[in-house]
Amino acid sequence: MAGLIPTSPLALPLPALPPVAGVRLAVGQAGIRYQGRNDVLLATFAEGTTVAGVFTKNLCPGAPVTWCREMLPGGQARGLVVNAGNANVFNGVAGQRAVEATAKSAAQTIGAPRETIFLASTGVIGEPMPAHKIVGVMQSLYGKPESGLADAARAIMTTDTFPKAATRKARLGGIEVQISGIAKGSGMIAPDMATMLAFLFTDAAIPAPALQAMLAKGVDHSFNCITIDSDTSTSDTVLLFATGQARNKPTDDPAALADFRRALGEVLHDLAMLVVRDGEGAQKLVKITVDGAVSNHSARRIGLAIANSPLVKTAIAGEDANWGRIVMAVGKAGEPADRDKLAIAVGGTWMAKAGGVVPGYNEAPVVAHMKGREIDIEVDIGLGTGRATVWTCDLTHGYIDINGSYRS
Repeated sequence: MAGLIPTSPLALPLPALPPVAGVRLAVGQAGIRYQGRNDVLLATFAEGTTVAGVFTKNLCPGAPVTWCREMLPGGQARGLVVNAGNANVFNGVAGQRAVEATAKSAAQTIGAPRETIFLASTGVIGEPMPAHKIVGVMQSLYGKPESGLADAARAIMTTDTFPKAATRKARLGGIEVQISGIAKGSGMIAPDMATMLAFLFTDAAIPAPALQAMLAKGVDHSFNCITIDSDTSTSDTVLLFATGQARNKPTDDPAALADFRRALGEVLHDLAMLVVRDGEGAQKLVKITVDGAVSNHSARRIGLAIANSPLVKTAIAGEDANWGRIVMAVGKAGEPADRDKLAIAVGGTWMAKAGGVVPGYNEAPVVAHMKGREIDIEVDIGLGTGRATVWTCDLTHGYIDINGSYRS
């Protein structure tokens, strides 16, 4: 369906994406579901590349997720194969055989151990995976001229309306290193990962355990703070590959890794925001900040209750300054809240405080704010110091149009 849906009005252009040393990318057409477009990505990595990963918490994961979880403890990576159009989920033994065939083909093509091959798939659930189509193009992919990150970002799209990528530089041991990433995601997006794939590449030399700790924390503050529709996918995967080609001295010292951690967090945040900007049918980007909760965890749960509320999201789509729906969502979150201490603002205008409408409240500036593309909602629970920010988008008829015809 990619290419048939109008580009999101919230789309941002791709940044300049220089190649990452030790990473070779190639894209091609396997014809898994889409015709006339690239739908498979092969990435090969320099020897000694370390890897970290975070995956869906959905209890019905796809076969590629299971494969990656089993390979991750080895901490080493030489190859990555990603396909769009078929998620290889709910395919039983056939799904497992498909990942084994793909991994075996990639390992033989690259000349690397099978346990250093990572896999990811995105697309329709429950349809047999034609692994032979991926295997059939593996050798040609490996022999093709190198592709760029922009091409890779386009090859993994499904209902995405624009490719997503981000990049940063950091200092590590006195050496400049690069971190670049691509992502895909548009619907079935919720915390604890989402129907999204994200792949990050760095030329830094970092031990796998330190890489894993930084990625897990970074994901928790980025991808786990976004939601499109409250549905957590079966396929979400974030993988981070560190090739070591920058030749810095490997370290797991938190102080030495501080600038790298900063840059990694920024790349993850950028990618997460791009996913929200491409929410299926989205017309508005919504930022929800919750203060005064009993804990940060409680604040996040309240924020997500607001972000996932169909009534809140449709009110935003209709540009209706209906703060009553926000009150409702706070109350249903299952977290401590006191009606008479609650305060709500939209676009910087406080509408309700101390459990009631602000005296002399003028709705005009809020109405004007609601007509914009980016909406800010603030909620003060009034019970503590807990704080969290989450992001979502509005809910429009476009979401129904896209998902009602996804398999057609």
